[in-house]
Amino acid sequence: MGTFSRESLELLRSRIDLIEVLSPYIKLQRSGAAYKGLCPFHDEKTPSLIIQRGDSHYHCFGCGAHGDAIQFLMTHLKMSFLEAVENLADRFHVQLEEVQDDNRPKGPPKAVLKDALERACQFYQFYLLHTLEGHAALDYLYSRGITLDFINQFQIGLAPKAPGIFLKVMWEQKVSNAILEETGLFSKGREFFSDRITIPIRDAVGAVIGFSARKYKTDTFGGKYINTSETLLFKKSKVLFGLSFSRKTIAKERRALIVEGQIDALRLIYSGFNWTVAGQGTAFGEDQAKELIHLGVRQVYLALDGDTAGQEAAVKIGNIFQKEGIEVLVVTLPEKSDPDVILQEKGPEEWQKRLEGSIDYLTFLVAHLSKLINTQSPAGKNELVQSIAKKIREWDHPLMVHESLRKLARLTHTPESIIGAPEQNVPQIYIKRSASVTFTEIDPDRILEADLLRWLFLMGEACPELVRIAEANLSPDHFRISAGRSLYEKYLAAARENRPRDLLTLAIDLEKAEQQLFMAEILQKRVNREKASACFIETVQRMLERHWMHQREEIKLKIYSGTCSEEEVLGLARQFDLLKKIRPQATVPEGIKRADA
Repeated sequence: MGTFSRESLELLRSRIDLIEVLSPYIKLQRSGAAYKGLCPFHDEKTPSLIIQRGDSHYHCFGCGAHGDAIQFLMTHLKMSFLEAVENLADRFHVQLEEVQDDNRPKGPPKAVLKDALERACQFYQFYLLHTLEGHAALDYLYSRGITLDFINQFQIGLAPKAPGIFLKVMWEQKVSNAILEETGLFSKGREFFSDRITIPIRDAVGAVIGFSARKYKTDTFGGKYINTSETLLFKKSKVLFGLSFSRKTIAKERRALIVEGQIDALRLIYSGFNWTVAGQGTAFGEDQAKELIHLGVRQVYLALDGDTAGQEAAVKIGNIFQKEGIEVLVVTLPEKSDPDVILQEKGPEEWQKRLEGSIDYLTFLVAHLSKLINTQSPAGKNELVQSIAKKIREWDHPLMVHESLRKLARLTHTPESIIGAPEQNVPQIYIKRSASVTFTEIDPDRILEADLLRWLFLMGEACPELVRIAEANLSPDHFRISAGRSLYEKYLAAARENRPRDLLTLAIDLEKAEQQLFMAEILQKRVNREKASACFIETVQRMLERHWMHQREEIKLKIYSGTCSEEEVLGLARQFDLLKKIRPQATVPEGIKRADA
């Protein structure tokens, strides 16, 4: 991942219109030189969120929410810091210049590739709607119950059968073959898509990053669907199809509906179930689950095809989420049916009934495996119970494991003591990263310093007492990560000089890629603004204690190094004893409560 140059970030900052950013999500009314609106971060009937015209910040006088355009997108739409920056750059037509490290292959900027893909998307749709060849494809779509409004909303298109038409239009728009090759639209001297209906694949913020193309004639070469090959923008294992249309609702309701096909997903979104996403076929993996977990999902519905492949996929996908302590419900579908067919034949009301009749994951798993194993024999029942119990014991949350083993005992009419639910199950010892489904090396120092800086970056302006607490307790020497130390020094300097501390301004002030990357890492998590002071003091206390322990260890190392004279050793021992007696305590400046409770 590259970082962005200071010049391009400064250009972006100069072009951002906060009113324009917030208007799609909040109804703003002009009041003198300011704009007012209902705050989306708490329930209210009287507008208390204020934006001064020309200002780069919003402030809510009801709940204290405060931030810039980036923080709004991160908080309201659950974007990451980098996603928010790229979203604003696209909206305000700023080409972000990436500063790439030496180990990363050089290539065109992502913005150039996205622009080429957007132009291709517009061409494909035009070709579908305004050519004779396109009308034949339209007839096919209409026969499938896909309306013109549906086509326009999701920008369905058509790749021409004849070679050269697409390339000629792209060349006229100054898009070179080299760029087209990087986007996956041009390969081995020819257009990648031909004689197929195109469905744009978008990233989480709505930019086109690839296409899925379906044949609509039996004599078209290849399988029913083909996708863009892997590119800098399109990584099949990481893309959640439909997320740009469903992201807001998923984040708000903390639930997601996962289906198998792109048309299934679009049909459900169009019918009002705008909390739907799809993998690429049955290939739904841990990276895609991680994206939903990052959005705060606590409940997942699986509505995969009723065939064997769909059922096996439900077993795999359900296990990924159950492992993370997320409730999984399975929507049962007839064997030769899918969401698209049900919506066409019976409408949204029938689909809602099927959602309400969903079964929990364990009940589904027992029923599914019982079809494959003869549970009437003791050996068969033993195989069923032990295979499911083994899967459950690999989940990450001890309480989830315990309760699921008990439920398994009830479902299979097996004594709990045999399965090991009451006492015998020993929770798995594991290293876990929040909102992640993969193992990773953990650096406690990096985590602690990121926690402290996160409070300052996200709440420092709204809660100025945090800056006072930091200044009263922590110096740069308390930081062990060089990027953390630099970010802390820069933030305090900006606060003392009363300079802007919005996220984009902070990012512009960072000279090194390491600092930008650490800032992006810090901003991946959220904070509980209602407990800002108490939690920040607790984090400061942990920083002080770590520094205190480190000082003690340094003295011990000097004593045992064998390089000190006897007099120096005695002095160090006295210093160690004195330090041991004075355990640090976070200082809270006058006028600030020590706890929020």
